[in-house]
Amino acid sequence: MSPSRKQPLSRRTTSTTAADEIRKKIFDGELRDGQPIRQDILAAELGISRTPIREALVQLEAEGLVRSEPHKGAVVAGLSPTEIEETFELRELLEPMLLKTSAPRLTEEDFAELASILKEYSGELRTRNVRRWGELNTAFHATLYARADRPQTQAMVARLLNSSDRYTRLQLVMTKGLRRAEAEHALIVDYCRKGQFDQAVDLLRAHIHHVKTELMRYVTKANKPKAGAGRK
Repeated sequence: MSPSRKQPLSRRTTSTTAADEIRKKIFDGELRDGQPIRQDILAAELGISRTPIREALVQLEAEGLVRSEPHKGAVVAGLSPTEIEETFELRELLEPMLLKTSAPRLTEEDFAELASILKEYSGELRTRNVRRWGELNTAFHATLYARADRPQTQAMVARLLNSSDRYTRLQLVMTKGLRRAEAEHALIVDYCRKGQFDQAVDLLRAHIHHVKTELMRYVTKANKPKAGAGRK
């Protein structure tokens, strides 16, 4: 079956736009872990040449979402349980550091933005708009750390958030962690607004640790061979 062809992209036809489209396909599970990425099919779908697709794949490889394999080319970079654990351990280490520096500097505009994100997040939970959960979660964390003035660390965390997004959404859906995440996000903001920065940092660390623990439990169970597997 030939791929459905979209209308050609407008002036925004750039490698960044192409990367956005491919990233959505990965996050939504349309492109799965280990699946080869067909540049010709994507170019046809988006109505663009293969050049911005190639540039987009380089960008996504830097984000940890794509990797190059001999004889296959670009494939979706799946994470092993060990890599998932390491990703969240790094988040657990780096994000509290950023919040500790950023929280005392958050402005009223920042708090208004956080409130807006949390309000939309609550709405999207009820409509089960899974794609927006990841986008809003990333925006929430980025806004919390916006005043840290640690550009290198913030860039590292942005990459970790990107690479862990689809796994975070998996954890929310499969372990019924939606309401807990919503409540903990709101409480972290409340602590920051009240100047209770140590409590905010501690809760953020616990929040990330809980996601890691629940996700690892789910992934380990999913990867466990079923009884009788391989028997005739």
